[in-house]
Amino acid sequence: MNRRIDIFHPVFIFILAQLAWLFLLGLWIYWYVSNYIILKQVGENLAPQIAAKSTNLVALVSGLILLISVLVGMYFIFIYLNKQLSMTRLYDNFIANVTHELKSPLASILLYLETLKEREVPKNRQQEFISLMVKDVNRLQNLINSILKLSGIEKKKLIAHYHVYRIGDALKDLVADAIELFKLGPDSVKIEGDAPCTCVIDYDALKVVVDNLVDNAIKFTSGPFKLIIQMSCTSRFFILKFIDQGIGISINNQNKIFHRFFRISKADIPDVRGTGLGLHIVREIIRSHGGKISVFSEGENRGSTFTIELPIYQVSKKRFLKHLLKTTKKLEKQSDGA
Repeated sequence: MNRRIDIFHPVFIFILAQLAWLFLLGLWIYWYVSNYIILKQVGENLAPQIAAKSTNLVALVSGLILLISVLVGMYFIFIYLNKQLSMTRLYDNFIANVTHELKSPLASILLYLETLKEREVPKNRQQEFISLMVKDVNRLQNLINSILKLSGIEKKKLIAHYHVYRIGDALKDLVADAIELFKLGPDSVKIEGDAPCTCVIDYDALKVVVDNLVDNAIKFTSGPFKLIIQMSCTSRFFILKFIDQGIGISINNQNKIFHRFFRISKADIPDVRGTGLGLHIVREIIRSHGGKISVFSEGENRGSTFTIELPIYQVSKKRFLKHLLKTTKKLEKQSDGA
């Protein structure tokens, strides 16, 4: 399959700038040699003033064009390298975070296993150790799943199963599962509003979204945890809001919060775990549903609001949603035939 050339890629622009440089240099050499030959042949019959003026004008125009071409090419290369350096720093932080996330539960599991092996541990303590090890294994599994999901998103190879749901009922079930997963108190999460509209969703993928947003709110709340989840339907979209009372997000970071590997770091919450993948995965999942997600915060220590918009079935983005359902039907037929 032919690959499309990106004419705006910095490296391609840099090559064009160098070709322009060489072309102008060759043109100047040709012009200079041609004029030199003419001057040798004509000699003193040509007025020196005319030759000098034409020489100055062509040299000036050629020099300006050459300088502008080189400057533009170098500018794009600078922007490209700056982005690559920024991505490299984020990637290094990601590796460090992943290493820490792997080492901590592994060290904990190893400690419990060595204790069980070397000592006589009472039955009740054994069950406690096993529960803690299961918790650490789940941490490792979630980390690996996040990395695999990111890889699938980047390669556009996520296998999704889209079906039509009454979105309000589905979200209430997903929130209830999240409350049980994170062992939250009965009054810590409040659901407001209802959404009788229908949407085309991948239930398991939307579970990842809800779990990540709830987990994110827990991590970045330093005081008592309180989360409000609001649901509503407009004429075209289902609106879902997660409103927390956490540390908030500065205006500068609100534009970066969904980037790969990006993590908010503050001195008063140094022990926040994570890889910087959660919100990026959330955004890509919402995009795959034909929706969008945004964040708003009045500033640090003022809480945050994550807003999700999903198209309503048979009302908005009809062709896109029908394509999702058709693709799912085809995958399920292939799975049944296998």
